[in-house]
Amino acid sequence: MTLACATASADTIHLKNGRTIPADHVRESGSRYEYDIGDDSYAIPKSSVERVEAGGIPAIRTASATTGGGVADLSSFTPANTLANEGDLPKTIIQDGKIDLDTLGKLEGKGNAELAATADFIAGKFEFDRGNINESRHYFDSALHFQPENTTALIYYAASLVRTGNPSQALTYAQRAVAAAPDSPDAYTVLGYAQQASDQTKNAIVSWKRSLELRPDATVQQYLAKAEREQNAETDFAQRESSHFVMHYEGRQTSEAFRGQILAALESDYDDLSRDLGTPPRDNILVTLYTEQAFFDVTRAPSWSGALNDGKLRIPISGLSSMTPDLARVLKHELAHSFINQISAGRCPPWLHEGIAQLLEPKSLGGDGRQLAQLLKAQNNIPLNVLEGSFMRFSGAEAYLAYAESLAAVSYINDAYGMGDIQRILQLLGQGSSTEAALRTTIHSDYGQLEIELGKYLSDKYGD
Repeated sequence: MTLACATASADTIHLKNGRTIPADHVRESGSRYEYDIGDDSYAIPKSSVERVEAGGIPAIRTASATTGGGVADLSSFTPANTLANEGDLPKTIIQDGKIDLDTLGKLEGKGNAELAATADFIAGKFEFDRGNINESRHYFDSALHFQPENTTALIYYAASLVRTGNPSQALTYAQRAVAAAPDSPDAYTVLGYAQQASDQTKNAIVSWKRSLELRPDATVQQYLAKAEREQNAETDFAQRESSHFVMHYEGRQTSEAFRGQILAALESDYDDLSRDLGTPPRDNILVTLYTEQAFFDVTRAPSWSGALNDGKLRIPISGLSSMTPDLARVLKHELAHSFINQISAGRCPPWLHEGIAQLLEPKSLGGDGRQLAQLLKAQNNIPLNVLEGSFMRFSGAEAYLAYAESLAAVSYINDAYGMGDIQRILQLLGQGSSTEAALRTTIHSDYGQLEIELGKYLSDKYGD
C-alpha cells in the first residue's frame, strides 16, 4: 500500500500508560476526547489521557500482514485517462457525500456510451476510494458494459476483483487492460497482483518488472522482491490439490501421509469456518509448507511469528512428521484469516482479525485473563485503536499483549452478543463502514466504551 502523509498539522494524544496516538484533529466531548484519523472518528476516556499536544505530523494508516498483503493492499492508481473528459460530472454525480442514482440513471440513458461509461466509473471510483469495494465492482462492471475495452475501467475492475477474493476472474480483465494499453504501468501492476494471487508467481514477476520499467514504484518493487524470494525458495516444490486447497511443498520435507493429514485438517476447518462465519473464499486457497528458515527468508516476518497469511497460507513445519494439536490450531487460525478477508473485503483491522482467528482456533485467555484485567484497570493496556495498525511492528512482548487483548475483546463481543454480531461487523466493514461505525451499529459501543466494557468483563470473569 502506498502511504501518503498530508502536510497539515495534527494533534498528539499522550496516554497515561506512556503511549501516544497521532491524530488529524482532537476535540473534547464531555468525559471523552474524540479524534479523527483520516475519514474515521474515534473516542477515548479522558481518564486515560495525560495531555493533548497540538501540532505535529499527521497520522499515517498502516496495513497488517493479515489483510492479505498484495491481495488486499493494492498500490494507488494514477492510470492514463481513457475516459471522456469528466468536467463537472463528479460534482453532478456525487451529491452530499453519496451517489445520486437518479442523475446516474439519466446519464446512462442518454445513448452516449462514452458518457455513460465515464459516469459509472466516477461512481465506482467514489466507492473504491471509500473502501466499499463490493459496491464499486457493480459500477465498474456497468462502465465496461458501455465501453468493454476501456483501460481505466478494466484496471479498476480487475483491482476490485482481486480485493474481493476473485483473482482468477481478475486475470481476464487485467490481461485485457494490458492488451488495450501495453504501455500502462498500472495495467501491468494489477496483472501482477492477479497473477500472484492466482499462484502464478513467475508470471507476476514478469508483469511487475515490466511495470517498473514503465514507471518506478517503491511498493511494486517490494512485491517484486518478495515474489522473487518466493520463487527462489520454491524452485523444486511439488504441488497437491484437494477440494478447496492447492498445496506447495518440498518433496523431501514431508511424507505423503503427513501432507494428507494437513489437507484433511484444512478441509475440516473449511467446513467449520463456513458454518461459523459463512462466505468462504471464492477461489482455491493456496498453502505453502516451509522449513523454518525458508519461511523467514520468504516472508521476512518477525521471529515471534509462527505462520503467516498474506493471501497464501504460509506454514513452517520444520521438525514435524505428523499432525499435532499446535499445528492444527495454527492451520485453523490462518485459514480463518482467509474467511475474514473475504467477508470484510480486506477491511478488517488487525485486532479484530487476530481476535476472531484466535477465538476460532479455538484459544482461550487462560492465565492471561487476570493480568489483562489488571492492565485495563490501571489503563496500561494498548488502546484498541492503536491495534488498528500492523502487529508486525511490535516486539515479541508487545505482540503477545496485542494478541491477548485482541482475543479478549472478541471473546467479550462473542459472549455478550454472539457470533452473529461478529459476522455482522465484518459484513459492515465489507460494505465500507469504519470499524467504530460497525461497532456502534452492532454492539452500540465506540472504542472507548468497548474498552470500559471489556475491563468489566475481564474483572468479573477473572478477578482483578
